This record gives sequence, C-alpha cells and structure tokens, in this order.
Amino acid sequence: MSISSLINKFEPISLDEMESVKLMNRIDTKYAVPFSILPAILEAAKADYYAQEIDGKRIATYDTLYYDTESLDMYIRHHDRQLVRQKIRIRQYVDSNLTFLEIKRKNNKGRTKKKRIAVPGFAINGETFGQSKRETWSVADFIGSKSRYQWSELSPHLWTKFHRITLVNKAKTERLTIDMDLVWENIVSGESKTFPELVIIELKRDGNVASRMTDIMLGLRIKPLKISKYCIGTALTTPGLKRNRFKKKIRSIVKLLNC
Repeated sequence: MSISSLINKFEPISLDEMESVKLMNRIDTKYAVPFSILPAILEAAKADYYAQEIDGKRIATYDTLYYDTESLDMYIRHHDRQLVRQKIRIRQYVDSNLTFLEIKRKNNKGRTKKKRIAVPGFAINGETFGQSKRETWSVADFIGSKSRYQWSELSPHLWTKFHRITLVNKAKTERLTIDMDLVWENIVSGESKTFPELVIIELKRDGNVASRMTDIMLGLRIKPLKISKYCIGTALTTPGLKRNRFKKKIRSIVKLLNC
C-alpha cells in the first residue's frame, strides 16, 4: 500500500486546529529509518494520531534555506558539541504559501526554543529582503534581538528540500514530523546530495512525557538518533570541512539504507 493511501486512513486535523500544538519550547527526539519501514510505523500509529491536512493534501512540500557565517560558526558549534547553539533559516511551507524566518535555539538543558516571523520570501543575496527598507530592517532587528548573530554577518549556505507528513496525537500534546525525499543543495560549493530512501522522524513534546510513538519505535527496534539536517547536509556537500563528529552518523545512515 502506498504512503498516500496509508496516511489517508488517519483522521484529519486542520492548520487552525494545530494552533494549540505549536510546541515552540520543546524536547525533540529524532529517528532515522529506511523508507521501507515507514508503512509499518504509520499502520501502528493510525489509531492514536491525526494527520495534518491542508487543502486536501496530507503530504506537504517544504523548502528551507539555512544561513550561517562565512566561517560556518553555527555548523562548527554543533560539530564541537557546544550545548548552547542556534540555527537560522528561512522556511517556505509551499502548500500553504507561507514563509517564515526562523531562529532555533538549543539550550544546555536539551530544550529547543523556536522564534519566527512571517516574511515575504527568500533572501538569496543576504543583503536585501522583500520590497522595502522597512521589511529589510524588520528582519535585521529580529535576528539582532533574538540571536547571537547580526543579519549583516550571515549569508545563505544550504538548501534543504523534502516532503513532510505531520501527525498530532489525539491528546494534542505532541507533534510528529516525518520527512522524506531529502535533497541538499550547497549554495557555496555547488554540490548536492540526495537520500531518497532516508526518512527522518522527529517527535516534539513538552518534556519527556509518555508517547505512543516511542512505544511503536521500541517495538520496531528503532533507536533514537541525534541528527541535524543542516549539519549532515553541510558535511556532505562542503569539501574539506571538519566533519569528524558526523562521520559515524553518516556511516550509520548509509548502513541503515543498505540493510
């Protein structure tokens, strides 16, 4: 049975109904699985989760542009195991025609906090944004006040594109995102990488509360894997970049997909 057919078995939840499940301050648990395992996960989850539906679609398209400094400070901090770190990106939710500038901050307690503002589109050259000076400065002020960086020191580095299924548990206390068809395109090096058989699943909840999904994963013998789409994509597409810490994760993903 196709993924589309399986996801249509879930009860739907609308974007408006999702408002109460934003979880902008949360604990994340991530998993990497081969695409062949996804049907079993969805079949086990269908009674306990809603599937987000937008204009009749349950598989959404996401385009994300990650920014970093010239020296890739955000990547290096993550690589060097700095507990307090940030990611800055512009994400377009293609099917809902929404674009946000997002700042993700990880603190030393393992919690992820996300701040975002709506923006008119992507800023490719890192200097201008939108059609007016007011729009440009609103972005610069937002980054300067909500992050450790200034807009002037950032430039676009990596496109990450994928399709996503979003599930919400019936109690509306957690969200689950399922990312498929991953494509990375490095703006600086010009290199790209695809992992069509890789699925990254992320469980987002407010604390380590009980979750049906953790039981499903345990039953399928799938262990959590700390993985950053930005860092893995950057490591794979930037020749000569320090990547020692990520080599084991990359090998694990390749082994997983070849099993």
